[in-house]
Amino acid sequence: MSEDQNSTTRNVAIWAGLIATSLVLIVGLEWVGLPAALLLGPMIAAICFSFFGNRISVSRLPFNLAQGVVGCLIARTMTLPIVTEISKEWPIFIGGVLSVVFAAILLGWVLAKLQVLPGTTAIWGSFPGAATVMTLMSASFGADMRLVAFMQYTRVVIVTIVAATVATIWAASSGAPAVATVSWLVQPDWQALGATLAMVVVGVAIGRVSNIPAGPMIVPVILGSALNIAGLITIELPQLLLALSYALVGWGIGSRFDRDVIRHAGKALPRVLLSIVCLVLICAGFASLLVVFAGVDPLTAYLATSPGGADAVAIISATTHVDVAFVMSMQIARFFFVMALGPMLARFVANRTSL
Repeated sequence: MSEDQNSTTRNVAIWAGLIATSLVLIVGLEWVGLPAALLLGPMIAAICFSFFGNRISVSRLPFNLAQGVVGCLIARTMTLPIVTEISKEWPIFIGGVLSVVFAAILLGWVLAKLQVLPGTTAIWGSFPGAATVMTLMSASFGADMRLVAFMQYTRVVIVTIVAATVATIWAASSGAPAVATVSWLVQPDWQALGATLAMVVVGVAIGRVSNIPAGPMIVPVILGSALNIAGLITIELPQLLLALSYALVGWGIGSRFDRDVIRHAGKALPRVLLSIVCLVLICAGFASLLVVFAGVDPLTAYLATSPGGADAVAIISATTHVDVAFVMSMQIARFFFVMALGPMLARFVANRTSL
């Protein structure tokens, strides 16, 4: 057998093993109730394979298209009711968004000052919001995407567990409905799906030829949000498409890990965990202020200020008696604030940690 045939056989074996391992991890993570399982499973599998010297390479175009689908997922949350909710109570949203963001930046600054992680990486890793988006954007602004992913998804896991526990205890005392299950077999609206895929392709193409950092994801977010708010498109994202996109993103991120990065992440873990716990407690304090001064019910306030991923908070909110519009408005407003000003804030703080 020639060297090329041996290489092809080895690559096929590696990818078969990676896919099988990813599926096992997804099932396990779903079983324990983590909303980010579809991304975390493939990412952890790719990290493990990379650690043991099995080189994995995700081509740029599939990775960019997966980014575009993630961008449409974020855009789908930007609806007219969300925008109306934000405009109606804008002082509360400004206060809630700024308080959580600057608390996260402060903790990131502390991590950078203590030299736990490099400055820009520590700030991007601390930013609250959509963990996948923050991770993908960070690579375009000088941060180490691998360590940002480590911080972001560690926080997602911890915050999701805490938020789900709080919501479950609350539901037990208030008679909230059981957790909704996701159906994989629902037939999509083919016309809406075609329009969505066309928007992904156009957005990714514009993002690739432009100089916009993380353009293949950011352009679909902006384009999809505008069209969705205007009611000109129905963003259709079947679960199978989302699963494939999450897997590609997870493999793409995980394949960048090596033994040195994993060792460094392990050494930083105790202090990163402490910063996450501090952020959760600080956000709970901000939630109490919303309860006292704005009359928001406690669980709604807690979920609105929770520093986890918006997708995880959306799933938890949908299963409890809370003001879902308020919760998601706060989460989405914070995400867009960080997406717009994150690069500038990260550079500003990183420059001062190096002084």
